Amino acid sequence: MEPLGIEGAWVDTPQVFADRRGRFHEWFKADRFRGLTGHPLRLEQANCSKSGRGTLRGIHYAAVPPGQAKYVTCVSGAVLDVVVDIRTGSPTFGTWEAVRLDDREHRAVYLSEGLGHAFMALEEGSVVVYLCSEGYAPDREFGIHPLDPVLAIPWPDGLTPELSDKDAAAPTLTDAGLRGLLPSYEECVAHRRRLQWETHGTQGATCVSS
Repeated sequence: MEPLGIEGAWVDTPQVFADRRGRFHEWFKADRFRGLTGHPLRLEQANCSKSGRGTLRGIHYAAVPPGQAKYVTCVSGAVLDVVVDIRTGSPTFGTWEAVRLDDREHRAVYLSEGLGHAFMALEEGSVVVYLCSEGYAPDREFGIHPLDPVLAIPWPDGLTPELSDKDAAAPTLTDAGLRGLLPSYEECVAHRRRLQWETHGTQGATCVSS
């Protein structure tokens, strides 16, 4: 696992074993995850989506605390997965990181609580699965418009973005901030410190992985 440029997000590139029968890889390792983040991955919900080419899902996030951390991979097809820093007060607020996830390299992305998440399907029938630290709670779920010109995420050329009605009606990052809908960097860091405290006691409470 390697850290992305946005604090609190990592990409995992596994070793893939292939032979005449097919391929095998470990797409999640608890000890490796815990060593990087200082706490285990809390698992409350596992999601699976199948998307047509050009489908654009997100930018989604949940209020912190408790937020909703996600560990995401693509098991069939390919997607452009994007992590967006929407945490007010963050040194990288308003920036994003894009990672191609597909069924060939089998990379996975982990984004901690408070970060925004979106992806676009690059191939027909792309299947994405993700582990979530908290279950879906409509009253705590929010979105940012994925075509926000201020964010200027370069979604692939040649694809017409297909958005849900809810995502198409989502506010821009600026509007969400003015409405007080964005998590703060301070709250997100404090939440992760609490998770580390629960795992390691006072030692875990004194450091946050970056």
